[in-house]
Amino acid sequence: MPLFGFFKPIKVARAQEADDELVDPQLLLRGKCSEEAGIAALKERYEACNDRVNSKSRTTETCVEELSDFLQALDACVTKTLFSHLK
Repeated sequence: MPLFGFFKPIKVARAQEADDELVDPQLLLRGKCSEEAGIAALKERYEACNDRVNSKSRTTETCVEELSDFLQALDACVTKTLFSHLK
């Protein structure tokens, strides 16, 4: 018995056509959530801090708190519905 007759052919899964672009649902949800009033206010607060820090040549101020507040609120909004969009 030849060795190759022992193995059965394996079905190969084909990738979807290149026309079907995959879109990350998290990016879409981040866009939608960033437009909500509370999150938009946190984003503006972070951007104002960032502009203030960048306008100074020497400063010890950082915008870590503002960035953290914004990202926590954004992630909390996104996680509400993210997993319902995944296949």
